[in-house]
Amino acid sequence: MSGLYINGEWKQGSGAAFQSTDPASGDVVWEGAAATAADVTDAYSAARKAFPGWARTPLEERIAVLRAYVAELDKLADILPETISREVGKVLWETQAELGAMKGKVELSIGSYDKRTGHEVSETAFGQSELIHRPHGVMAVMGPFNFPGHLPNGHIVPALLAGNTIVFKPSELAPATGELLVKTMEKAGLPPGVLNLVQGARDTGAALLDGDLDGVLFTGSATTGTFIHKKFGGRPDIMLALEMGGNNPLIAWEYGDVDAAADIAAQSAFLTTGQRCTCARRLIVPEGAVGDRLVDAVVSRGDMIRIGAWNEENIFMGPLVSAQAANGAEAFQAKLEELGGKVLKRLQNPSDESAFVSAGVIDMTGVSNVPDEELFGPFMQVWRAKDFDEAIEIANNTKFGLSAGLISEQQSLWDEAHIRLRAGILNFNRPTAGASSALPFGGPGMSGNHRPSAFYAADYCAWPQASQISPMPARMTAKGFPS
Repeated sequence: MSGLYINGEWKQGSGAAFQSTDPASGDVVWEGAAATAADVTDAYSAARKAFPGWARTPLEERIAVLRAYVAELDKLADILPETISREVGKVLWETQAELGAMKGKVELSIGSYDKRTGHEVSETAFGQSELIHRPHGVMAVMGPFNFPGHLPNGHIVPALLAGNTIVFKPSELAPATGELLVKTMEKAGLPPGVLNLVQGARDTGAALLDGDLDGVLFTGSATTGTFIHKKFGGRPDIMLALEMGGNNPLIAWEYGDVDAAADIAAQSAFLTTGQRCTCARRLIVPEGAVGDRLVDAVVSRGDMIRIGAWNEENIFMGPLVSAQAANGAEAFQAKLEELGGKVLKRLQNPSDESAFVSAGVIDMTGVSNVPDEELFGPFMQVWRAKDFDEAIEIANNTKFGLSAGLISEQQSLWDEAHIRLRAGILNFNRPTAGASSALPFGGPGMSGNHRPSAFYAADYCAWPQASQISPMPARMTAKGFPS
């Protein structure tokens, strides 16, 4: 396989060899060489050279290329989902849905561009006023591993639609998926240099951030996102769109149907093996028997979850992305237990070499100094509250603000939660892990920098230019001005 796609040409990187492997089997999925700083510089040069022509390409022609991209994705109905599943371990029914989201992103982005960054002309006494939107220039796109097709696609499509050019670095855990995405864009007729691919890990990422860029579009951890934000501090000329996850709460209060509430809670925590940034990390329930029944039902569902490789039948959870991630999840659980947490269902993996883990639940009620961290795995903390006010207080006790939810039969509680819960994605009687591409995706606090993606991605892909236009010069008059 190739490591680089620069100015319309595929070639190997000049850096160290690396590979991606199937976390379920250990089989090698992709191998190649990382991009060096010189390779990244070449990619930026190609993107910079291609920018004027792509920015001047009529919007209708850019749309035509992106619709051709959808047609090419249709041809990958088997290949792309299997590639994602093999590379990061996600079960096949999920990666098939990911392909659908990638295709749907194009028409959603076209609609978003028209509504949020369109072209408007108004008649005035002197002629016209006009609003247009212009692309920023060369954008660095950094993709995550958990949705290695859908999430970078969610930056790339609206950025290209707006007329930007791109240097794209996929997660080093999902290079094959990133390569397949770019090859599909190439087949759709994207001109050389408009989308360039570099592969690699930390060193390649550092070179990417040091490049000749006009913006960084990032989805990933709060640690990396905060580093990027600090790196470009004092650089208002650089557009940053950072999505950095969350420590998401789910309140269950006056819900009536315990089984329905438990289904929502378990799916919120354990979908995609807990590797969604919107997964619920904290379940907040009433003190006493009512809360106990719900927690027991969630634990029971965790016990019954079918776990296996992506190509097995009727599997809900695949492995985590790596054995390292599985070991990290166990270590996080041990840390909470040392602080005083009571394990209700232990997250376990068969060995240090395995990426598979079972779902875990731990009761942290009354424990102090609990780390406000996002564990990317199928692991839920339980917190008990004496009343709904305290439940809201516990839910908001986080530096993050991406996702939250309420399970209840009481509209009045939803009305209160809707006002008081601090989250960009707030669901009522729906899993927290569910989010719509037809709505903005992001949240306050350490979950981002107030540049939500999905339907609002158009906002960070173009800047507005306002003009007043008269057909010919005219004498200007004003009080005190010579005539």
